Amino acid sequence: MLRRGLLLDRDGVINLDKDFVSSREQFEFLPKLFPFLRRAQDLGFRLAILTNQSGVARGLYTTKDYDQLTGWLLAALAKEAIVIDLVLACFEYSEGKVTQYRRESFWRKPSPGMVLEAAQRMRLDLQQSVFLGDSLRDMQAAQAAAIKTPLWLTEKPHDVPRGVKVVKNFDEALKVMQS
Repeated sequence: MLRRGLLLDRDGVINLDKDFVSSREQFEFLPKLFPFLRRAQDLGFRLAILTNQSGVARGLYTTKDYDQLTGWLLAALAKEAIVIDLVLACFEYSEGKVTQYRRESFWRKPSPGMVLEAAQRMRLDLQQSVFLGDSLRDMQAAQAAAIKTPLWLTEKPHDVPRGVKVVKNFDEALKVMQS
């Protein structure tokens, strides 16, 4: 049986986007995130984080730094009774400085690779799932993967693709998810 998923971008959705967040000291949860995620779970959504992390390819931080921050993030969410079923990250970036990660990747948003991988691993029905992101590339990835409900978390919408719903906050996102 397929499940409903709430697929979340990280920087700008889970935490304040401060450009290449790589440590706990830089990490600041967005207000009202915890009640939003708990309510999504109550509504039957399985949670996943799908994040471009080109800072690794750029040489700004390492995969070890990323893994340590992600471990801390998952533990902090677990303390709030929030279960993240899957975290996927794309370290590749075609203009990166670190040779190992300097390449194109089908996982890097706006390509749909991470969304499709999450759907397969979590057994998600993408027509019943929601993608919540804060950028055009998030919306493009969601649409390329045939997510029925891409939600763009922004206060200043611009060039909104057809089929994308703009939400200004988590309360508005919940209203769409419950409709």
